[in-house]
Amino acid sequence: MKNIKIAIWAIPVVLTALWSIANFPLPQTLGFIAIRNLVVQYSGVLSMGAMSVAMILATRARWLESWVNGLDKSYRLHKWLGISALVTSIVHWIAAQGPKWMVGLGLMEAPQRGPRPAGAPDLGAVQAFFTSQRELAEGVGEWAFYAAVLLIALALIKRFPYRLFASTHTLIAIAYLALVAHGVVLLNFESWPQPLGIVMAPLMAGGVVSAVLALSRQIGRGNRVAGKIKTIKTFAELNATAVGIALEEGWAGHAAGQFAFVTFDPKEGTHPFTIASAWDPASREVLFISKGLGDYTDVLPKTLAVGGEATVEGPYGRFTFDDGQGRQIWIGGGVGITPFIARMKHLAKMPGSKPVDLIHSTKEVSAEALDLLKADAAAAGIRLHVLIDGRDGFLSGERLRKLVPSWKAASVWFCGPAAFGQALRGDLLASGLAADQFHQELFNMR
Repeated sequence: MKNIKIAIWAIPVVLTALWSIANFPLPQTLGFIAIRNLVVQYSGVLSMGAMSVAMILATRARWLESWVNGLDKSYRLHKWLGISALVTSIVHWIAAQGPKWMVGLGLMEAPQRGPRPAGAPDLGAVQAFFTSQRELAEGVGEWAFYAAVLLIALALIKRFPYRLFASTHTLIAIAYLALVAHGVVLLNFESWPQPLGIVMAPLMAGGVVSAVLALSRQIGRGNRVAGKIKTIKTFAELNATAVGIALEEGWAGHAAGQFAFVTFDPKEGTHPFTIASAWDPASREVLFISKGLGDYTDVLPKTLAVGGEATVEGPYGRFTFDDGQGRQIWIGGGVGITPFIARMKHLAKMPGSKPVDLIHSTKEVSAEALDLLKADAAAAGIRLHVLIDGRDGFLSGERLRKLVPSWKAASVWFCGPAAFGQALRGDLLASGLAADQFHQELFNMR
C-alpha cells in the first residue's frame, strides 16, 4: 500500500512542479482569460499524466507488479488514477467551455487569440501545422471526454455486470488515443522543449503503446496457457465451486497465494480467481475456488463440465508469505481462505519452520469443507481457529490478540472483505503492530 500512496501523490506533485517551471513567470496581467488558459493547461496536464500512467499499469507488466507489490495493488492504483483523471478532466472541460457559455449568455465578448509571447521559440512548419489543427483537436477532445467519462463511470458502478465492464472498459483505449491527439496539439508549444514536455512525451507514448496492446488483445497473451477441466466439486452450503484444471506446457508454476485470470467461456471473458493448490509439475493441475456472488460466479457450476476447455493467464500477485518475522497469523474471511489452502498444501510437501495460526472467519459452514480444511491444517502443521459468525461472533483485533498472545512478533496476512481487513489493520496498528507486518490482498479488479 505504501508505494500506491507514494504514486498517488507523487504523480500530481511532479507534474505540478514541471508545469510550474514551464509557465512561470506568470503573465503580468492575470485577467479572466489568462487564468482560464492556465487552468485549462494545468488540468489537461494532470488528466493526461494520470490517464497515461493508468494505461501503462493496465498492461500487467511484471516490473510494474513488482514495484507496487502485486497486480492487485497495481489495479488499485489504476482505479484511483482513473478517478483522478475523471475529476481533473471535468475541471478541464468546464474551464475550456466556460468562455463559450458566458459568450452565449451575453456575459462577455468572444475572446481573440493573442500573439505568441515574445521570445518564444519558433517551431516553424510544425507549429503552423499544429495551430491549423486546433479546432479539430478541440472537437475530438470534447467527444473523447464524454466517452471517457461514461466509460470510467460504468467501471466504478459495481452493479454494472463484470462481463459488460470488461468489454466496455477496453473502449477507454480508443478515447485515450483521441485525447492524446488532443493533448499533443493543444499543449503549449513552448512546453515541449522544457522538462514538462520531455516527461509528458514518453508518458503519452507509453500510454499509446498500452492502448494499442489493449485494443489488439495482446495484454497478458504471453502468460496464457490452455487447459482442460479435470475435476469439479460443489459445496452447496457455501455456494462455492472448486474447479481443477490440467494445464498444457507453458505454465512455469506458481507460488501459493498467487491468482490467475481464467476464461471458461470466451463470450464471458476472463475472471480473476485465487489459486487454491500448490504447484505439482507432475500433474500440472491447478485448483480454483469460486463463490457465487450474484454474477457469473452464480451460474458457473451449471456451465462447466469435466473435459471442457479453459484458458489460464498468470500467475500474478505478491501475496506469497515472504517476510522476516518469526511467526505468522493468517486470516481468511469467507472465500478469502483460498490462498491459505494453497499455502498449507505447499507446506505439507515442504514444511516450514515458522509457527502459524490460521483464523478462518465465515458466515456459512460446510461440514465437508471444514473437514478438508482441518486435514490441510494438520498436514501442514498449522494451528487452526474457525469462527462461525452465528455461533462464535465476529473476529476483532481484541479477539485476535487473545487467540494469539504473541501477535506482536508475527506478520499478519489477510484475505477477505476489504472493509473487514481495514478494520483489523487499523485496530492492530493502533495497538502496536508495525505497518509493514500487515499484508492484505486487495482482490478487487474494479
